[in-house]
This record gives sequence, C-alpha cells and structure tokens, in this order.
Amino acid sequence: MDYNIIYTNKEIHDYISGVDVVAFDFETAPDDEWRDEPKAALDAHKAHIVGISISVKEGSSVYIPLSHKVGTNAIDPTGVAEYLREALFENPRVVKVAHNLSFEAMFLYALGIVVCEPCYDTIAAAQLTLKSRFEFRNLSDSGLKLLSTSLFGAVMPDFATVTAGRLFDEMDPADKETLSYACADSDYTLRLYHKFNNWFAKNLPHHREIVERIESPTAVYCGIMKYNGVPMNVETMLKRQKEAEEKLTALRNEIDEMTGGVDIGANASTSAFKRYLFSDLGLPVLKTTEKHQEAADDATMIMLTDYCRDKRPELIRLFELVQEYRKWGKLKSTYIDGYLTHIHTATGRIHPDLMPLGTETGRFASRNPNLQNCPRKDNDPVGVRNFIVAPEGSLIVSLDFSQIELRVGAFYCRDERMLQTYRTGGDIHAATTSVIFRIPFKTAADKNEPHYKERRTIAKNCNFGVFYGLFPSGLQKTLKFKAGLDMSKEQCAGIIDNLKNGYPRLTEWQDETKKRAAITLYAETWLGRRRYIVGILSTDWSKRSFAERCAMNTPIQGTAADIIKLAMGRIAAGLKERPWLKPFLQIHDELVFEIPADKLDEAVYFVKACMEEQPFTDFDVPIIAEAAYGTNFGDLVEMEGV
Repeated sequence: MDYNIIYTNKEIHDYISGVDVVAFDFETAPDDEWRDEPKAALDAHKAHIVGISISVKEGSSVYIPLSHKVGTNAIDPTGVAEYLREALFENPRVVKVAHNLSFEAMFLYALGIVVCEPCYDTIAAAQLTLKSRFEFRNLSDSGLKLLSTSLFGAVMPDFATVTAGRLFDEMDPADKETLSYACADSDYTLRLYHKFNNWFAKNLPHHREIVERIESPTAVYCGIMKYNGVPMNVETMLKRQKEAEEKLTALRNEIDEMTGGVDIGANASTSAFKRYLFSDLGLPVLKTTEKHQEAADDATMIMLTDYCRDKRPELIRLFELVQEYRKWGKLKSTYIDGYLTHIHTATGRIHPDLMPLGTETGRFASRNPNLQNCPRKDNDPVGVRNFIVAPEGSLIVSLDFSQIELRVGAFYCRDERMLQTYRTGGDIHAATTSVIFRIPFKTAADKNEPHYKERRTIAKNCNFGVFYGLFPSGLQKTLKFKAGLDMSKEQCAGIIDNLKNGYPRLTEWQDETKKRAAITLYAETWLGRRRYIVGILSTDWSKRSFAERCAMNTPIQGTAADIIKLAMGRIAAGLKERPWLKPFLQIHDELVFEIPADKLDEAVYFVKACMEEQPFTDFDVPIIAEAAYGTNFGDLVEMEGV
C-alpha cells in the first residue's frame, strides 16, 4: 500500500491535482468537554475532525493530521480546511466519494461547508446492490470494514483494536498502524466506488444513476438535518408528562373499580387481564395471536365492544377505558418519555438518526427517536407537535407535497379523468368524499365544514386502498379501525367499484403491473429503483396477494419517494447561498425548516420551486407543495396563494 502522511496544502494539491474522483474519510475525536462521553466522537456538536484521509487511486492514500494531541499536525489546519473547501468539497468538477456521506457532510456543515454535487455515497451504493439473487444489502450488511473484507479479502483491524482504549487524537499520526488505519478507509471507499459501479454496469445500470443523482445528494441533506436538529420545548414536554401521568392514574383507578383490581400492566395486555376477560367474564375469543393464544390488541377491544353492545352492554365502558388507557400510555411512553431521553445535552434539540433507504420502496425511516410517526394534531390529545417550537426570532416552515402518491398514480395509469383532475387544479380526495357521502363537491372540498377532516380521512383510505388493490374486507377493516366507520363488505365493495368505474384505466394498469411482476419477479420506480417480489409466485393466497399489492405500491410510493429526494438535492445545492435556511425534519411527503422570521417569503419561494420542479422529463402531472408557517409545529398557519 502506498500510504503517506502529508502536512501542507501544496502536498494536497500535488496529490489531487488533475483527478476527477476523490474518496475521503474523517477521523474525529470529542471536544475536551465531552471526552468521557461514549460515542461523542460521532457527534458534530461534541467533536471535531482530527484528520482527513484522501485517496485518488486504489492502493494509494494520504492522511492530513489536523488536531492530534500527539505528534505533528498540518502546518495550517484552518488553511487546509479552506483549501479543501474549494479544491474538493465544493468543487463541481470533482466526484466526492465517502462511505456514509451524511456523517462527513454533517461535520463539514458544522464548518460552514456544504458538500456539492457530484458526490457519491458508497453506503447507499451498497444497499442498492444484491447480496443474493433476490435480496439487496441492508444497512447492517453495508459497513466499510465488512464490505472490504467480504469483497476484497482485506484485513482491516477495527477501531477498538487500533486505538487500544485511546481517542484518535491521542494517537501519533505518523505511527504506522495509525496511518494505515486512517488511509485504508479512504482507499477502500474508492475501491468500493469502482466495484459497485462495475456491478451496476453489468446488472442494474439505473441503480448507479439513483446513487449519484438521488441518494448521495439526499445523504448530504440528511447530514445537514442531523446537525440542525429538531428544536424542542422541554418545559412543555415536562408539563405534558405530568398531565399524562395524572390521566393514566385516573383511567387506571376507574378500570380497577370495574375489574376489582386485576393487574393490567402498562398496556392492558397481561395474562391476568386476558383471564379476566375470557375466563372470569366468559367473553368469546374473537381473535388469536400467531401462537394461537387469545389476542387482546386494539382490534380485539373494538370487536369485543361491538359484541357487548348487544350481549353485555354493561362492559362497553370497560373497553372504552382500556382503549383510552392504551392511547395515553402510548403517547406518554413514545412521544413524551421517549422524546425526552433523546434531548441533546449540548443543543437541547433532538437529532434523530435518519435512514433514507430505511424501507424497500426507498422511503425514509428514522430512529432514536422515530419521528416518521409523529402524530398529527387531529389525532393527538397530548399535542406532540406542540413540543417542536422555533427559537425566539425564528419561524418553523413546512412544505408538504399535495397528494403526491395519487399524482404519481395518475401518471402511471394514464387515466384521462384522473389526469384532467390534476391538470385543472382538482382534488381527487374531495371527489371521492363527494361520491362516498353523496354530498356536493364544493361541500366535500370546504375545509371549514364540520366533518371535513373525518370525511377526507375516509376518502384517502379509500383512494389509496383502491390504488394498491385493497379488497372490500380490507377496506372495511381500515375504515373501522382508522376512521371508526361501520360499513358492510357490500358497501365497501360498492365504493371500490364506483372508484374503479370512475377511473377505468386504473384497473387496466393494476392488471398489467401484476402480470409484469409475475414474469420479472420485481417492481420498479420510474427511474429504475428495483424491489424484488418473489412472493408473487407463491401458492399461498395471502402471500401472493400481499406481493401483488407490493407490485402496485412500489412504483407509486417509490417514485414519490424519489421525487422528494430529488427536491432535497436541489435544496441542498442552494444552501450555500442561503445559510439561514435550516432543514431539520422530513416526515413522509413533508419537509420542515427553521428560518429567521424575516425570511419567510424568500424561504417558501425557494423551497416551493425546488419541490415543484419537474422531477424527470416524462413526468407530466403538476406537482403542488403547500406551505405553512408558525412558531409552533403543532399550530402552523397555511399560506394561501403561494
């Protein structure tokens, strides 16, 4: 291996001059205040860059020490960062390659540097390559050390072995083992770049374009969101925590009065509670678990409530209390206690782990905590979104794609009525509401109508259900458990038939899509993101029907995910000129920002333009991003006429 240590900008220039692809990697260490905190070295608010390794060809790498406490550092560390800003990180003529690009992007953003395209994230590339005939790598299969060993036979010692309990800045950069460890990371990242691109060329050429055009700019955007963090009002959270505890205590006391003090636990699903229901009270077992035991989930509680309306009306109150108890327990444990455990000790914000490839369709997932399931205010008595509050002098701005999945669905199925609805500024959810409830379209579309949200929720479930091949029984359950609406299977079948009759090309597209997936064993987004669906050949009806729904869901949901990621890339490209625009959250089709109060119009104009731009040449359905703003995420005001 040709691994060397260098100390000057001239040496960096001599090494990278004339090349168009550069792999880089950071070694980091905690700041003095956080040196005893585990994993602080991975946090850009508590750590700094110790050194940078760069590779321009396989088997070659250089390491630039910036802030080691032992040995010699670069002559001008600040000058090195500024030189690399222009020569590499913000240079549009050089492909910047990193493994887990969001990590490096986060540390660079802390220095005021936004990585620009072209860029390439090899951890995203790993997840878009196959590890077996029909299975893509997941995140746990995509670590740099694991891939280097499995794909190149490299012997790469782990961090703990090399450092022997020390932090990286406590190691001499000139030491052979230290230098080798640092340089190998960028060297093997570059090898992965070539390895994966060769694989894409032979197997899935579109996936290289997805890595370069979609996932890598998205990784940069994620690093920026991670650094900015979600601004939280801890005082409000603690107040709601106390209120939730009081509410749970009151519910528990009332349940105890009815049951005689049976132990229901934290979620009313203990064995003792089941015995009370099915043995002591003699209620029928209406649902069982996979292990053929009595179920006591929310669906069971709803079914038992229905049973008791005729047979045991005195027990209806018990099931209402249990459902309320569970709801408050979930809200408290997940959204109050859970969120409080993730309040950052340096920033007072939440900095979740964002995973752009967290689902098979390409949609985001997040953890620590999961902010993708942050409840909307119309289904949240605690007011979880009220915890997210802009600092004084700032605003929260949200831009949300309007009906993006149905717009993508219209693009795919080419139904003229559906296309015309969107081309003339129509609203398919309102149209469906009008059909289901037999009310005028104007009434269905009126946001001030008393039943607007309830009806629209039902219409959405019907529209998505029909698009993704939901059966009448499935729609019946969805309406029952999500909207609290009792409809017979015959009524649900009528709704589905009416919608299909209204959009005749939809059924044709569904049939064509299922047939194609049965032949190819995969579904794809418009840009070629592939998902294998081998279950479509199963003789088990439930597995096959699930696979068929995946075949219909993947092109629509996956293409919608690609569209929002493309918008993220455009936004990231404009952040250098707009350092005041701070992305901090993505929830499904919604992007959320923190801005100075006097930048509202400028922010909305820019982000809206990025989101509504035609995502790819073939896409001929108008895209609409709806803006809202306020100081509190739970109480945003919609912006009309923008």
